[in-house]
Amino acid sequence: MRYAIVESGGKQYKAVEGQVIEVDRLPTEEGKQINLGRILLMADGDQFQVGAPTLGEIEVQATVVDHFSGPKVTRFKYSPKKRIRVRGGHRQQYTRLMVDFIGGKGEERRAQKPEPVPVATPEVKEAVKEPPKKSTQKKTATKKSAGSKTTTKKSTK
Repeated sequence: MRYAIVESGGKQYKAVEGQVIEVDRLPTEEGKQINLGRILLMADGDQFQVGAPTLGEIEVQATVVDHFSGPKVTRFKYSPKKRIRVRGGHRQQYTRLMVDFIGGKGEERRAQKPEPVPVATPEVKEAVKEPPKKSTQKKTATKKSAGSKTTTKKSTK
């Protein structure tokens, strides 16, 4: 597995070939391919290359998948006896990138697809048993007739 540690927007991300990373918003249109400039480390199996401070001969190519907003963060400042109530919020803008290629300039290599997650086998499904279902019998009441008691009968379905 080949991966690199890249810097974008003052933050460091682990970019793995064939996977998606979410970085701070970049001024690039969706569908365009970009090169991430600052590569701090590259690993290919057991071989590592560490930059001092960056690796100039390595490039990371990624495709912009989409732009989206992160979760809303709200803040509320409150001072009870001074009548101060200040409410504010913020939503960070992000860009989702698909890492296509990690390697040297001029090197040709396709991104390997990540291994699929194994699906639960019948043996695993048997090990996880469902709790017994509750009975669904309903109680029905008969109409009162003059001088008789009300009785309840259990219906079987």
